[in-house]
Amino acid sequence: MVANLFGDFIKGKDYTYLPLIVQKGVLLHRQIDDYIDHHPLVTQLRLKLYKSLPKIAGIAIDLYFDHLLAKNWSKFSSHQLNDFIDGFTFYALQYENLVFSGEDFVYPEHFQTLIKTMVEHNFLKRYKYLEGLTMASTGLSKRISFENNLNEATEVFVSNEKEITTVFYQFMEDAINHFK
Repeated sequence: MVANLFGDFIKGKDYTYLPLIVQKGVLLHRQIDDYIDHHPLVTQLRLKLYKSLPKIAGIAIDLYFDHLLAKNWSKFSSHQLNDFIDGFTFYALQYENLVFSGEDFVYPEHFQTLIKTMVEHNFLKRYKYLEGLTMASTGLSKRISFENNLNEATEVFVSNEKEITTVFYQFMEDAINHFK
């Protein structure tokens, strides 16, 4: 999961310099992003939300789906969410300096800082609550290089929760079948 999360920090198409396990995580992250970006239901939802969240509706949908996945975790996994998060936390805190198949690799400092902040503030366990969604959207809003209103994403979610949730479940069914 750490390598998948790292996918947002890799720019360009050449990431062959990364250890193989990290390359696989980046590739999976990009495949999922591409799938969600081109899914017809998500495209329709993005167009609808664009009025309220110009330029960042797609980012908001990613956050909404993460929130809904955490909130409804037991419908998609036989593992408890807290056990999954505890496993992520255990490994994430060890991912500063790693050796993959004899290759030394150090995640960039800004990525390490993100991981530590996520763990320190118990971010993943809070994501299933609206508070966690607000925390994620506000934090990400500050990191986006252009002016945006992503900090208003929770209010937009609450106003459109039924439709977003319906699209989420339909998307998840399609995605599970696609990535089998």
